[in-house]
Amino acid sequence: MMSERREQTRLRVFLKGRIHFNNGSSSIDCLVRDMSPDGARLVLSGTATLPERFDLFIPQKERTYRAALRWRREEGIGVTFDIPGQAPAVAEAPASPPASDSTMTVLLRRLAELETENAALKHRLAAMESGAHPGNH
Repeated sequence: MMSERREQTRLRVFLKGRIHFNNGSSSIDCLVRDMSPDGARLVLSGTATLPERFDLFIPQKERTYRAALRWRREEGIGVTFDIPGQAPAVAEAPASPPASDSTMTVLLRRLAELETENAALKHRLAAMESGAHPGNH
């Protein structure tokens, strides 16, 4: 059994992300698949060339993380997040099948649909909690 070198366990997630680099002039879509407060595993479409440091924006969390590339495998990349006062950790790649460009496109489209549906449900729930009934005017 491989020893875990992370200080915190990464949770399985399925979040849309956007990597920004070159002072914000370049960006790439990605999927965030595993995440902890210290880092994440990202799945990219195609063979993207990334700098050692970049910004990772996760719309669902409404947060941008400053990330450092720690490893690269066929199935994705591992990053650690800059946390003030903490030395960066080195992470191991979890085993998972690689995502093709068409699979990635389908997953990103489905993720966008689910985020839209989630926002609509949150709106309806907020309306119900405030005593208003959606659709009744």
